[in-house]
Amino acid sequence: LSRDWQGQTSSMPLLTMHSRQISWTPLLVLGYLFYLLLGAMVFQLLEKQAETHFRDQFQLEKLKFLQNYTCLDRQALEQFVQVLLAAWEKGVNPEGNSTNPSNWDFSNSFFFAGTVVTTIGYGNLSPSTVAGQIFCVFYALFGVPLNLAFLNQLGKALNAHLLTLERWVQKPGRAQVQLAIFLTTGTLLFLVFPPLVFSYVEGWSYGEGFYFTFITLSTIGFGDYVVGTNPNKHYIPVYRSLTAIWIVFGLAWLALVFNVGADLMERYLQLKWHKSDLSLAEGDTTKLEDEPEQPRIHIPS
Repeated sequence: LSRDWQGQTSSMPLLTMHSRQISWTPLLVLGYLFYLLLGAMVFQLLEKQAETHFRDQFQLEKLKFLQNYTCLDRQALEQFVQVLLAAWEKGVNPEGNSTNPSNWDFSNSFFFAGTVVTTIGYGNLSPSTVAGQIFCVFYALFGVPLNLAFLNQLGKALNAHLLTLERWVQKPGRAQVQLAIFLTTGTLLFLVFPPLVFSYVEGWSYGEGFYFTFITLSTIGFGDYVVGTNPNKHYIPVYRSLTAIWIVFGLAWLALVFNVGADLMERYLQLKWHKSDLSLAEGDTTKLEDEPEQPRIHIPS
């Protein structure tokens, strides 16, 4: 029995370490919630004051309009504003006249189909007929899985000249150079050069073009910036179709980058949590070694 007691005492650090090897998932959940709260506070700090300014400016412009055109009253103006909003929700740009190009020609329809299957969904254009809405549901039902399978294969093709992430982590060297070349080339092709094109064609600043590029390729798709929607500009017919093709390849590249980043983040969190468990276990072992030896228990036979 004395040996059993000693064996139990020596195994206590292992049991303590095992009990403290709690999953790092709660830590990830807390970090995720904290990140959302941080984003909410920063966005509120940056945008709320500007929104208040724009709202006051808009109300002031409506008052000036009523003062200049006394034949209109506030109710008539509000009704006209509702007409403008309804037109915008249906994809009709209130600017310009009836000679504006159609939102549903082949090039624009091709671009819209791409935003459906890639789940970008800018929100500036949507089907208005019941038949179009029903078709959109079934088109997305089969198109989204097809797009995911296509992007998966495309990502494998882009990753064909790279080593796997595990080999890169375990055997740093040449793979690091390949990864750096892959990231640099993709960044130039999909994030750096396209904003220059959009700035030239759309009249945006480079910052606005870069913002549109990332928001699009990350499938966030706010819809505040969309290519080929300015009625005062003349676009070549294949402009939006070429943009849709660029989006597909950019999605595959950025999705691969996100996957690598997520994998590295998981590995980092698991490693930190594992080191914390080991340090606690070593502390328990040291504590047990410093304690005086417990008296042996003798039971008469």
